[in-house]
Amino acid sequence: MIDTGHWHLAENVVYNTATTPFGFIYCITCIITNKKYIGKKQCITIKKKQPLKGRTKKRHQAVETDWRVYTSSSRELNEDIKIHGKNNFKFEILQFCESKFALAYAEAKLQFDKEVLLREDYYNGIINLRVSRPGISRVKKT
Repeated sequence: MIDTGHWHLAENVVYNTATTPFGFIYCITCIITNKKYIGKKQCITIKKKQPLKGRTKKRHQAVETDWRVYTSSSRELNEDIKIHGKNNFKFEILQFCESKFALAYAEAKLQFDKEVLLREDYYNGIINLRVSRPGISRVKKT
């Protein structure tokens, strides 16, 4: 059995045990009020290390994040978790993503599709979005 902490997999979501995904899209639902929050969480972050002696390129190391115990970046939601207790919330992984682009795109698309900013039954107060095409390098204009 895979240790996913307090997170549960939504129907038809499969966790590949061979590799850790880059991140996932999640929905947290308060069982008491039925208020929801849609967000994303990275499972892996890249740490930059100093170059080896005599070298100039920095080294990179993939490190697992705190995703198994993570609740949310929403202050309002975290306050409600303190008030109602963590056991009164459903923590559900909706989709795994393999890249930073896919993660940001999937989160924003789902938030817009669900109209989280227009509805009172969502904790979301902002859709923070900065997404560029995958694999496109930025070219300096002279």
